[in-house]
Amino acid sequence: MRQHYDTQRRFDCTPIGQLMLNDGCRDEMIPVLAGLQHVYVCSELRRKVVRLIAQDINDETRRDVGRPGLDDWQIVVLSAVRLGCNYDYDKLQDQAENHRALRTILGIGDWDDGPSFGARRIRDTLCQLKPSTLEAINHVIVSHGQELHGTAVESVRADSFVVETDIHYPTESALIGDGMRKVIPLCIKLASAIGESGWRQGKHLQKRIKVHVRTIAKISASKSPNVKKGLTPAYGRLLDRARMILDRARQLQKQAETDGCSLETQMLGEQLKHWIELTEQVCDTAYRRVILQEKVPNNEKLFSLFEAHTQLYRRGKAGTPNQFGRQVLVFEDGAGFISHYHLMDRELGDADVIVEHARLAQTKHQGWIQTASFDRGFYSEENERQLAAIIDEPCLPPRHPKQYAERLKAATVEFRNARQSHPGIESAIGALQSGNGLKRCRDHSEIGFERYLGLAILGRNVHVLGKLLIARRAEQSAAALSKRKAA
Repeated sequence: MRQHYDTQRRFDCTPIGQLMLNDGCRDEMIPVLAGLQHVYVCSELRRKVVRLIAQDINDETRRDVGRPGLDDWQIVVLSAVRLGCNYDYDKLQDQAENHRALRTILGIGDWDDGPSFGARRIRDTLCQLKPSTLEAINHVIVSHGQELHGTAVESVRADSFVVETDIHYPTESALIGDGMRKVIPLCIKLASAIGESGWRQGKHLQKRIKVHVRTIAKISASKSPNVKKGLTPAYGRLLDRARMILDRARQLQKQAETDGCSLETQMLGEQLKHWIELTEQVCDTAYRRVILQEKVPNNEKLFSLFEAHTQLYRRGKAGTPNQFGRQVLVFEDGAGFISHYHLMDRELGDADVIVEHARLAQTKHQGWIQTASFDRGFYSEENERQLAAIIDEPCLPPRHPKQYAERLKAATVEFRNARQSHPGIESAIGALQSGNGLKRCRDHSEIGFERYLGLAILGRNVHVLGKLLIARRAEQSAAALSKRKAA
């Protein structure tokens, strides 16, 4: 049983619209709660948001039966606070149980403990939200904020950055070890389920693989040329043992398919097949790279067995020449809202996507975007021509230094102003990474990555909305402090 929000007034609960927030506090919680308070007070905006939440939470179930669940409004609050304040689920649970202002926004009074906000319950609830739903909620909130600001929608600036996945540094030996840690226990379970012998020494096999992986790690860390010579034979021994285990695992998996046993056995067989294929792919690239001395393209490599969608990016960033994750494109408007964002495909670069998403952003904002600035990495002559047909004043400087200097000499005032303000997008990206958890994604799987991105953007947009509202009523307060230039 679930409802949008509690419509019954309680004596022990302060009305959400009358909650007094401390504008002198610089903690990020204050602007986030101010933004959520405004969303709740605006009834039309609140109804749009909770209806979007309800579509995912009760997509295939009834809302009028069963145990009481979290209200749709409470899910909105927890979604915005989680990465708006860069909390993990345990920290979010503690705040939901003890932060008085947050509990008031959640609609919980002083006399009643209210619903249980266990970390696992919050996680399971938020994981039901679809990335498309979070994108729609972001659009609703950003559109409302742009109406309050007035001119924010007229100018945008765009850039891309890498959000790292939660993986260890990928080496073939370590990845083979990861694969064996999944394959061998599954083989033991499957063999026991179908009554097959031969996997009694599973723990011994894991220990031998671990010895080979550690030996390779020690050789790789050494600076001695004589020690380095032992790297190829060490990889050969690891690959021989891994292939022997994989061949036996493949035979066991095929035997389980032909026997046609219980549903549990079929599920174990499917899991085993998945991990065998991934481990065999890593073994193949290791053999080609180390034994055959081939140069393996990045698009043929796996950088994590658990986050298989991870990609390697070499963007020339100081201190981080190699980044393992996914590339994200963001558009920031004149008020600081992230008005459009996109998780880029692994094979595409900046110049491949900018025209399409500039058109999407212009359509989303009903053609109000007048100026847009982009980095030099987005440049191509075709992109410049197409962007000029989408946006009145696009700022897309050429990559070559001489062409860039010539463009600046003949540039219009609007082009120069857009170019001068463009570095501010780096500040927005830095805020997303340090304040909204987009330095490294803590959720798992590709769909979890997209959801995590949507939650981070939602937290950021609610934070910006809250600062905009606080600045209207107390411009000199600490909570409204901002270095953004006045419009």
